[in-house]
Amino acid sequence: MEATTNWVTISSFATAGGTLVLALATFASVRSANRAARTAERSLQINLRPVLVPSRPSDPVEKMMWADRHWATVPGGRASVEVEDDNIYLAMSLRNVGSGIAVIHGWYLAGIWREGNVPEHADPAAFRMQTRDLFIPAGDISFWQGVIRDTSDGDYPELIQAITTVQPFAIQLLYGDHEGGQRAISHFSIIPRRDQEDATVWICTVGRHWSLDRPDPR
Repeated sequence: MEATTNWVTISSFATAGGTLVLALATFASVRSANRAARTAERSLQINLRPVLVPSRPSDPVEKMMWADRHWATVPGGRASVEVEDDNIYLAMSLRNVGSGIAVIHGWYLAGIWREGNVPEHADPAAFRMQTRDLFIPAGDISFWQGVIRDTSDGDYPELIQAITTVQPFAIQLLYGDHEGGQRAISHFSIIPRRDQEDATVWICTVGRHWSLDRPDPR
């Protein structure tokens, strides 16, 4: 008795096989597209990402003015620390070594600097917001400035003591890219030293950087 070929069954199996191959190819294509999209997004973010550090000693002097018309000048690699009429004026000369424009959102007094102390960043909600936008172009220099005018401010006693006793202190800056993303916090130390004329100058150093909107690399 001859076997009868069931072409309907064979056709069904062939169709199912073709559908499975197509599904696998579609799945692989989607995965590849997703990887390409993530890579493109990461490349875009890198091109927008700012990183702030102190400027170089050879960089030009920065000039700045506060709302009350107080002026200051800051040489490269240094900070300006001044007390006038009980107002504490602070500024730093900064360089953006990232590839995107930096917009400084706020600052936080991180206390008296202590050697060997590993800092942690403050809660972003605790930062003092800047009263105007401070932009630092990619690969270029600019400045940060802040002021405490109220002697009853909680940070005033510690900061004025550090200044009058010529002790190092720390400032944390909260900033991001010009589109409002990729927020980061950098921890700066402001350290006093004597120059050739035996006058006190304030030097900037940076110790840590934290990423807030993406996984931290550590």
